Amino acid sequence: MKTVQDYILSIPDFPEPGIMFRDITTVIQDPDGLHLAIDEMQKQLEGIDFDVIVGAESRGFIFGMPLAYNLHKGFVLVRKKGKLPRETIEQTYDLEYGSATVEMHKDSIKPGQKVVIVDDLIATGGTIEAIVKMVERLGGEVVHISFLLELAGLNGRERLKGYDVSSVVSYPGK
Repeated sequence: MKTVQDYILSIPDFPEPGIMFRDITTVIQDPDGLHLAIDEMQKQLEGIDFDVIVGAESRGFIFGMPLAYNLHKGFVLVRKKGKLPRETIEQTYDLEYGSATVEMHKDSIKPGQKVVIVDDLIATGGTIEAIVKMVERLGGEVVHISFLLELAGLNGRERLKGYDVSSVVSYPGK
C-alpha cells in the first residue's frame, strides 16, 4: 500500500544548487494520491473540537477545502495583501530576503471560535505564525495546525511552539 511520501517527487538542485525541492503536484494530480493526502490530514483532526478551518493561499486552499467539506466546517481564506474585497486585517512577516503581508476578512473569525489552520508545507513557519497572530487578534483560538509536508531542518515548529502541530510527511533536511 502506498503512502503519501510515495507520491512526492524529490527534485535536486531546484530552485538553486543544494536545495532538494519536494514537489507535491505529483500527489494532487494522482486521484489515489490526492485521496490519501486528504484522508491522512483528516485523521490528524480526529478528536479535535473546532469550528472553522483557515487555509493559507494557495495550497492551503487545496487541502483545507476538502477537509472543511468532509467535516462540515466553514472555510476561511488567508490571501496575499490586496486580494480580498471587504474590510481585512493584515499581518506582515519576514522572508529570507524581504517581507510579505497576508490578510483575512475582519469578520471571518468570531470571538471564541476554535480554529484549525491548514497548509501544504511548513518550512520556516513564518506564514503560519502570521496567520496565528491574525486569528488571535480576532478572538479565535488556534487548536491545531495541520500540514501535508514538513521540512524539519528549517525549524518551523520552533516558531509555533505552544501550538498543536502535525504533518503527514516530514523530511529531516531543508
